[in-house]
Amino acid sequence: MGKVTGSGESWLSDGLDDVAGDNCGLWVPGVDYVSGWRTAREAADRLNRALLGVGCELSAVRVVASTDGDGRGIVRLAGRPEAAELLAGLLEQLAEGSGGAS
Repeated sequence: MGKVTGSGESWLSDGLDDVAGDNCGLWVPGVDYVSGWRTAREAADRLNRALLGVGCELSAVRVVASTDGDGRGIVRLAGRPEAAELLAGLLEQLAEGSGGAS
């Protein structure tokens, strides 16, 4: 299995951690959470359809829409470890077949 990388050294602190941050569950007046959630929901729906298309059961793995503290859409993958392993295997096969990530 290859090394997980992202853009720069700060890929682990790219703002996605705010989903479960200190202010999780607190809504700030004036922040448009609905717009961010709608954007995330569209992306989550598309990815859920793709998961179904490759044989994943949404009761085992699915994508969930959410927002961060600033109202930006967040898409989270939630599932059982065995389903995550299946999905990782599919993505690895895709990466190997195309010569790696673009």
